[in-house]
Amino acid sequence: MTPPLERTDPLPDAVVRYADHPDGLIDLHLPSGEPVGTVLLVHGGFWRSEYDRTHTRPAADALRREGFLVATPEYRRTGATGDRAGGWPTTGDDVRRAARMLPELLTGLGLPVPGTTYAVGHSAGGHLALWLAAEGVPLDRVVALAPVGDLRDAFERDLDDGAVRDLLGGSPDEVPDAYAAADPATRLGTDPGTEVVVLHGTADVQVPIGNSRWTEALPHVGLRVLEDVDHFALMTPGTRAWTEVVAAVRGPATL
Repeated sequence: MTPPLERTDPLPDAVVRYADHPDGLIDLHLPSGEPVGTVLLVHGGFWRSEYDRTHTRPAADALRREGFLVATPEYRRTGATGDRAGGWPTTGDDVRRAARMLPELLTGLGLPVPGTTYAVGHSAGGHLALWLAAEGVPLDRVVALAPVGDLRDAFERDLDDGAVRDLLGGSPDEVPDAYAAADPATRLGTDPGTEVVVLHGTADVQVPIGNSRWTEALPHVGLRVLEDVDHFALMTPGTRAWTEVVAAVRGPATL
């Protein structure tokens, strides 16, 4: 099976701009009929510039065929320079701005704005989707797929050779305010008033399922453990895991 990070098809139906910087773009994948909801699909890649929104296109197209209007924002990421440079809070600010501007951008294209909005994010995108819920962005449901949801744990595990350090600029002791602001495991200690569900596979090597154990103490965050599912299956249409993803988007957080 080809990991989604290596795939770039199919092309979006439209691309809109939410900010002036080069990565201030949102891909739109449009259903054939009246959309059943909007999915804000946030890509992963450990917040690094070598990974972009194109690797989500097979998943976006699959959700489009389920009847959703799918919006995939780009955002500034670590490892880039100049006006493309990401890190915290720039990376989070970009995704939040894209989410808040999306209804206006759809209206500007003459497209219907569905009454229900979901945020779906994979890996580092799962972190950003969870963070949006904590930020009070109007969302009806957040579905985080193998998310980096506990940044302190991810720092200790040294996921992707220092990805969290690169995002936040240091360790929890060096930049405690950044961790307090960016870490869903901290921010979602308070119920955000939005349905939140996390899907995580037991065979995940890139983000071990232990990183999602913080959810078990929170009654307002649902965790679904998927046996023998790896990191990329959750973003690969046609897999058993993908069926679970679609069900999580459509259904309640208490799966």
